[in-house]
Amino acid sequence: MLDSTLVAKAVSAQRHYEKRRWLVLSVLLFLLLLSFMLDIATGPSMLGLGDVADALLNMIGLPIDVLPTTEVIVTNLRLPIALMAVMVGGSLGVGGAEMQTLLNNPMASPYTLGMAAAAGFGAALMLYMGSLGLNSQIAVPVGAFVCCMLSASLLFGLAMMRHITSGQLILAGIALLFLFQSLLSLVQFVSSPELSQQILFWLFGSLTKATWSNVAITAAVVLVCIGMLMKDAWKLTALRLGEERAKSLGVNVARLRLKTLVIVAVMTATATSFVGIIGFIGIVAPNIARMLVGEDQRYFLPLSALVGAFLLSSASVLSKIIVPGALFPIGIVTAIIGVPFFFWLIIGKRR
Repeated sequence: MLDSTLVAKAVSAQRHYEKRRWLVLSVLLFLLLLSFMLDIATGPSMLGLGDVADALLNMIGLPIDVLPTTEVIVTNLRLPIALMAVMVGGSLGVGGAEMQTLLNNPMASPYTLGMAAAAGFGAALMLYMGSLGLNSQIAVPVGAFVCCMLSASLLFGLAMMRHITSGQLILAGIALLFLFQSLLSLVQFVSSPELSQQILFWLFGSLTKATWSNVAITAAVVLVCIGMLMKDAWKLTALRLGEERAKSLGVNVARLRLKTLVIVAVMTATATSFVGIIGFIGIVAPNIARMLVGEDQRYFLPLSALVGAFLLSSASVLSKIIVPGALFPIGIVTAIIGVPFFFWLIIGKRR
């Protein structure tokens, strides 16, 4: 009788915890939709949320009267930027979450492991070389993607070696970060002042060059990669118990680590190749998700995506209203938001 009572209490507690997790996911989804609408509404020509909703409903085929200027502003100018913020933020949040899971370190992210710096170097190199005669809107993302995958390949090689620990992978990532930052500084040093300004603006991160084709590519890559990671949710959750325990449960840790690194690298390379370097989202979003729902990847992974998307979408809104009429690079805004929160995380965990 006592055993059955304890089991019933445990099941009841687990169900309560599951309901709480779903509630958290629902609240974050609502906040993301709100920030998404505000991102479309804000700009030099301020729009009401009702006008934005009407334009979006009219876009999907519902017969609603919308002013032609409002329709052009929403569908052609602001909607691609707002969608790109959601997709890139989600990819950075998921990438940071899986890096922290693999390396068992809350400071791990594609940014701190050198992938973003490699993408920045690739973009700067293409600008310095005159885009090799190609259109810069094509050449710069391609250069960023290639160099980001090159950096990731070095990490892949280390991950495949025997007796390579998570700590050693983090050290290797930090070394790559400094290497590509040094190479990037070298490109800026030998560039003309005008070219150096172009490189600097790209490195700050910007959503202004988002187009429907860029959004479609990013969305396809991000959604496919997140789906592949969700299939390994149980294995990734087991990995959080430690590599030895995961192995005892039948998880091929080396294969899982390599597969996850490849998926995260593809997402990071795709995102940064179109919008530039955006820091802190990949570190902050997973830590928020972890505090809210714990380590179960079934909830931790989608919540990291939602938090990352919400943070970058909110940063996009702030970048347009800090100084009316001026557009701040979104990478600066995420740093302004991220640094104080980062210190709060450190102090809160210490307490």
